[in-house]
Amino acid sequence: MTIDDLRAKGLIIMECISGSRAYGLATPSSDTDIKGVFLLPKDEYYGLNYIPQVNNETNDIVFYELGRFMELLSLNNPNILELLNTPYSAILFKHPYLNDIKSKHILSRLCNNTFGKFALSQIKKAKGLKKKIVNPVAKERKSVLSFCFVNYDQGAIPLLKYLQIKGWQQEYCGLVNIPHMKDVYGLYYSDQLGFSGVIRGKESKDVCLSSIPKGTKQEAIMYFNRDGYSAYCKEYREYWNWVDKRNNARYENTKSHGKNYDSKNMMHVFRLLEMAIEIGQEGKVNVLRPNREFLLAIKAGKFEYDELLKMADLKQAEMELAFENSSLPDKPDLELINKLTYRLRDKFYKDRE
Repeated sequence: MTIDDLRAKGLIIMECISGSRAYGLATPSSDTDIKGVFLLPKDEYYGLNYIPQVNNETNDIVFYELGRFMELLSLNNPNILELLNTPYSAILFKHPYLNDIKSKHILSRLCNNTFGKFALSQIKKAKGLKKKIVNPVAKERKSVLSFCFVNYDQGAIPLLKYLQIKGWQQEYCGLVNIPHMKDVYGLYYSDQLGFSGVIRGKESKDVCLSSIPKGTKQEAIMYFNRDGYSAYCKEYREYWNWVDKRNNARYENTKSHGKNYDSKNMMHVFRLLEMAIEIGQEGKVNVLRPNREFLLAIKAGKFEYDELLKMADLKQAEMELAFENSSLPDKPDLELINKLTYRLRDKFYKDRE
């Protein structure tokens, strides 16, 4: 089922503008995100074809089936609580039956975790981007040889430097295991004996061993930093996957303010923490943010990264205190939400008969 199918069959029961435009944080370059709720036809809901969510390829338009919508509300999911409390100006369509769903029956102390964990995930994303920007990984991939070292002149030097000093080629080297010494090898050299080399090719992921004739002189002891190579491979893979999939407009914005962190993620950290504080103190979800200028200043990179982390720590402590003193229940009333879900679905289906 596609979004066009939902529209053509009249299955959409709520459709709202979401994201920055609902928060009051839109700028001229902001996209228009859409979220909403749909109702599966009765035969599909009771059959084997339950569809919990329908979205477009870019995920900027997402509709949740009524059952999934109510389930996520019962978990105090931040995105779904925002959808339920979308400002009137951002509601494109909302069936009157959905007015029976009240935040006061759903909000609980779970929001301390759901909003808080969501905010912390944004900090983690910002840190991850900072690391990638400050420590880019060269496109040319290092080989196993770059992680090998040999003893030389009462110390150790990289294998590649050792080979350069000797005027040797790695293809004519031979390695043998040294018992009881993990990742340590005896290194031999000959352009006549047909050794296998340190590696068989540039794409090799491990060193290779050779059969060494008895009496052949050992030239050095070599150590392969296997853990270092594995860590590098993971970092290389993650970095270039990120480059391939990153949002270039967002990345360019990050580079333009020169602070080397994802400022949009950090803006959402403060938005989420402040919304959580309001939920704990007032029992309300205020989607439209009153401090637009402050939040957009974060997005524009007006603050130093460490400064924002300190401010976020203070906000998180304020959030914890708000929920300690809150009159909200520990968890939503699942029995009430279950009955409400049944009643709403029953109403919709009876109207369609």
